[in-house]
Amino acid sequence: MGLFLIAFLWLLSFAPLQGVAAPYAAMVIDARTGEVLHSRNADTRLHPASLTKMMTLYIAFEAVRNGEIDLDTQVRITKKAASEPPSKLGLRSGQRIAFRYLIRAAAVKSANDAATAIGIAISGSEAAFARRMTRTAKAMGMSRTTFKNAHGLTESGHLSTARDMTTLGRHLLYDYPQYYNLFSRQSTHAGIKTVPNTNRRLLAAYKGADGIKTGYTRAAGFNLVASAKRKDERIIATVFGGKSGASRNAKVAELLDMGFRRAPSRAPIRKPARPAYAGNAGLGATVAALTGAPNSSLRPVLRPTAGSAVQVAGTVAATAAKNGARIQDGIAAAMAAADIQTPTADTARPAARPDDLVLASTDPAVQPEPEPEIVTRLSTSGGHLWGVNVGRYTTRYEAEKVLLKTALSEMTTLEGTLRKVNQSSRGFDATFQGMTREQADLACRRLQARNVTCFMIGPS
Repeated sequence: MGLFLIAFLWLLSFAPLQGVAAPYAAMVIDARTGEVLHSRNADTRLHPASLTKMMTLYIAFEAVRNGEIDLDTQVRITKKAASEPPSKLGLRSGQRIAFRYLIRAAAVKSANDAATAIGIAISGSEAAFARRMTRTAKAMGMSRTTFKNAHGLTESGHLSTARDMTTLGRHLLYDYPQYYNLFSRQSTHAGIKTVPNTNRRLLAAYKGADGIKTGYTRAAGFNLVASAKRKDERIIATVFGGKSGASRNAKVAELLDMGFRRAPSRAPIRKPARPAYAGNAGLGATVAALTGAPNSSLRPVLRPTAGSAVQVAGTVAATAAKNGARIQDGIAAAMAAADIQTPTADTARPAARPDDLVLASTDPAVQPEPEPEIVTRLSTSGGHLWGVNVGRYTTRYEAEKVLLKTALSEMTTLEGTLRKVNQSSRGFDATFQGMTREQADLACRRLQARNVTCFMIGPS
């Protein structure tokens, strides 16, 4: 009897691995308008798990857009990032890897080490990045969300709601459509290896599904924000607290079906307002600390009379000298903090004029012959104004299906392009847009080698 009891308790200890009785919450919206079609416990604050990475990725896209970092920037992996528990890409401390691969690993593999590396690369520390995540959430209207880390592993105070995560999913879709294809990839190459999508089963099984993000921890249960498009309709459904991956996917499919039944066939697309960009907080305070905040607001000086001109001039000069000294001290401190060397007198002085320099003459008789003017036609090959067409189809769904399949099969040259279906009286054209001429030419040649119909689209 004692051995039986011990065995029973031992088996029971593994039960949480199969699913937990986490609180259940759900939300369904029409993505075009933001209209709520169904909700249950949508405002209950719960553990978001790896749904957190949607915000990590949103800020990564924002940082690239605003020039804080480049997709090809080589990020040095810190010890903290490398030590994150699974799911992970397998990054090593001190390793360098392109920022784009961290994005892929976090979006597709849901890699915790990649998510932490993204946060540290952008904000300097995970804590600072988490504060930026929370600020961005508030700016989006995610009023009941607080982030404490970049990956979503359970931490005190790290909470969100089904409503807030649905809002975030909609912003990802409309604010950064050029990156949205990441979430539909069954797998992707993440620099050191190819990783599978944690959402691949729903993507493969549900018609029109093309994203977005899964999440699981013992405290959270099985979470998912999913989006699907059929014809002109797009639905976003969110589930918190699923008992297993399979039951969560089944519930999400049920909610998406409900959304398509309740949503109107036609509706205007009212994109959400992009949240205000603030970057990493604290930069303004740093500048104020370096230069010194003004302690008074100077009024315009009255026009001087003859008797007061000298006195006013002296006052203005003294004020300018005082403020100038403060600014110079601030600039010197900033340069020292950034390890910038102050130019010496030798390096600051321009080179002497050469003795044999011939100056321009005002005498027309000695004017040099004018250089011939060469006029060239402005080239558009460098701009991202080109695209490729991969066929015309009788329905929008067929065109989108081909676009998705093509994007997955030719990720190298179609990376970062925008999938777009153009409707005309002759059918639905499946196109990839946002390419240079060289990219479009290479993509078509590679696709044609796979017997895929393709032709280039030039700037209109």
